[in-house]
Order: sequence, then structure tokens, then C-alpha cells
Amino acid sequence: MSVAFVACSRPQSTSIPAAIAARVRGISVARIVLKFGGTSVADVDRIRQAARHVKREIEAGNQACVVVSAMSGKTNELVAWCRQAAPLHDAREYDAVVASGEQVTAGLMAIVLSEMGIPSRSFAGWQVPIHTDDAHGAARITGIDATELDKRMNEGWVPVITGFQGVSPSGRITTLGRGGSDTSAVAVAAAVGADRCDIYTDVDGVYTTDPRIVPRARRMNRISFEEMLEMASLGAKVLMIRSVELAMAQKVRLVVRSTFDDPEAPQIGPDGAPGVPGTLVCDEDEIMEKQIVSGVTLARGEAKITLRGVKDKPGVAASVFGALADESIVVDMIVQNISDDGAVTDITFTVPDAEYDKAVRTLEKASAIEYEKLAGSKGGAKISVVGVGMRSHAGVAASMFKALADKGINIQLITTSEIKTSVLIDDQYAELAVRALHTYYGLDKPEA
Repeated sequence: MSVAFVACSRPQSTSIPAAIAARVRGISVARIVLKFGGTSVADVDRIRQAARHVKREIEAGNQACVVVSAMSGKTNELVAWCRQAAPLHDAREYDAVVASGEQVTAGLMAIVLSEMGIPSRSFAGWQVPIHTDDAHGAARITGIDATELDKRMNEGWVPVITGFQGVSPSGRITTLGRGGSDTSAVAVAAAVGADRCDIYTDVDGVYTTDPRIVPRARRMNRISFEEMLEMASLGAKVLMIRSVELAMAQKVRLVVRSTFDDPEAPQIGPDGAPGVPGTLVCDEDEIMEKQIVSGVTLARGEAKITLRGVKDKPGVAASVFGALADESIVVDMIVQNISDDGAVTDITFTVPDAEYDKAVRTLEKASAIEYEKLAGSKGGAKISVVGVGMRSHAGVAASMFKALADKGINIQLITTSEIKTSVLIDDQYAELAVRALHTYYGLDKPEA
């Protein structure tokens, strides 16, 4: 993702008295972007709770900039109104309607902060401005002019920016699509030269696996951008892939933390010493001891399709997956087996359960693809182990297969990358597999 930012100067001080007091105490002054998701700003009381986190940073002498999502459920309501008004509608007007959710939240946050005695004002994406392309509904950020934000922060103000939106080259409001608010926050953090971007949500960090499946899952102190990207793509829903990609490209350190922690409690880091709570997502070089396996993920609803007896000739794979791509069907795991004589091949791959019927129809209609039989099934589960330490340790995949075999779990498909191994299994064994692997790789937290 290539994004152009207008450079801004970082001051040595701020105009607020707390910053002076902090320097007298020998505490370094940081510039922080705080992003609050929909559940964190679901009503005015929660907005007030979120504002107390902002106030804590200001009283510590730091500079703060806030990025907000729409209130929980509001975007879905606005989308439904657009569809109710006209099933086929102008995407530019859709963006004008849907973007209003974040504007309400930004204005309310600025009101609450001002009532707390913190100078604040709201900024819509076009007022910053956050420049995007003109792909309405799924726009990409092309650049941010942070001049006004920088000026406000230097003067001790807290800008509150609408996430999820920007302005097109023609001057129309655009929305960024799925994961847009997190992406907005990371882009703003890069533009203002922030020391970190705190993503406030309803969980207190990134866990080694889903705590609802494994109660002894541990919150990670640190995780690399690459590990977080893999985990996000494999089903972990704490951060969206787009935001992590941008953070890695722009070297923006992220902290995942809970809005519902007491803002007035001492700030204790994961190691028990004073610091920032939550999970730090950072460059691999910042992680001293790298786990072989850092986390185990589960993605349900995986359908498997096998084309048997496909004529093995140049371009056959392109024909198969090109036909699916033309229908916007996302393919995940892919395995190809060639016959002994090399005349035919079997191609197996996975798609989401919801896309299975569409994928089958697409392949059956594709006359350019010659095959003997199409077989498939829904209801699979993809289990993955992720860790940057896998780069330098042999046998991780083999040990994963053994751990599953010991539990009587059959593996249907296998794919690997440098820091990940994924397998497809029957969904009925999904949680057993996650628990077995979590324990096998020593990720369970000690019993109290």
C-alpha cells in the first residue's frame, strides 16, 4: 500500500501545563493516536469512558489525536436505509449517507472532551484532508495532509477525526470499506509522526488463541507485524488486515488494549512494570525472544472442492482460478496432484461455505476446463499455527501433524508458508484440535 504523507514537524514541547510538568519529572512526551471502535463508542456513556483514556494521556503530558468509528450498529443501519431507498443506488450518495455515522461520534467525542476541559474539535475526513482514490465504498487512502492536525496538536488541542472516510480527487466523500477505521487511524499516526497508535476495543490484547475455546489462552506481550497479518488473515478478528499491512509498511507501532479498563488505574505493562497495557504489534527486531509458535487460529465454514482428472496442460490452473476470480470468489488453500503418467491432475482448493454453490456452478459452466469429475463438501475447519520462530526451527509441521494424529484427527489438506502451517479438518474436531495444539506448543498459561 503506497501512501503519501505531508511531513510535519515534531515539537519538543506542547502548550499544555501537563507537558511541562512531565518534562520536569523526567517523563518523555509522546505523540499518540487513540482509535476507538464501535463498541467503545456505542452510546454517550461509553464515549465518556473513552474520553477519560484521552484525558489520561493529556494529563501525562502527551499529545493526542483521536480517530473514531460510528456507534455500534449505526453503519449497518445506514447501509440498510440506502438499500431500502433504492436497491441500485449511486455509490457516491451511499458514501455520503454511510459516512454520517462517524461524524456523529466525532462531534460527540469533541463535546465530551471539551466539557472535561480538554480543547478539542472534530474533523471529517475531507477536512483533514484524508485523500483517497474514487472507488466509492471501498476507497484506498492515497495521502494525508497533516498540517492542520500538527498545528492543533502543537497548540494543545485534541483533534477528533472521523475514521472510515476521506475525500476523492473530485471532492466527494468516500468510505474505505471493511477495516476502514483502523486503517484511518494507522494512516493518521504515520502522517503526524506518532510514537504509537493505540487501538481501543472490547478485548485487552491479542491472545494466543480464542479464549472462548481455550480458557488458558495467554495475552501476548508483543507480536510481530507479520504474525499479526497471518493471524488476521486466518480468522483472528482483533485487527483488520489492511490496517496491519499499512502499519508494517509505515513502521507504525500498534497497541491493542481495552476501552473498558479503568483509565485512572496505574498503567501497568504486560511484564508487571509501569508501562502501556495490552499487546504491542511491532517490528520483529523489537521482539527479543521469538516463540517457535506464537498462536493457534481457527477459521470455520471452509468448503473443499476437488476437480479430478483435469487435463494437465499449460494454463489449466489459470483457467480454473481465473474463472473463479471473474466471479469474485476468494480461493484459499490449493493443492495439486499430478498422475504418474503426467496426463491428468487433481486440483483441490477451499472457498468459504457461502461461496461453495456459486463456485460449483461457475466451474460447471466453464467449457474451457476439461475434467472428469467435480467433488466437494462444506463444513470444514482450517487450523493454523503461526510464529516467526518457525523460520529457524525445522520440524514444526511434522510435530503439528503428530499432535493431531495423537487425537485421532484426520488432515484433509495442508498448506505452509515461512511462518505458518495450516490444515483443513472436519469441523467436529475443530475445538479439540485448537486445544491440543495450544497445549502441545506450550502456549497455555500456568494454572493459578
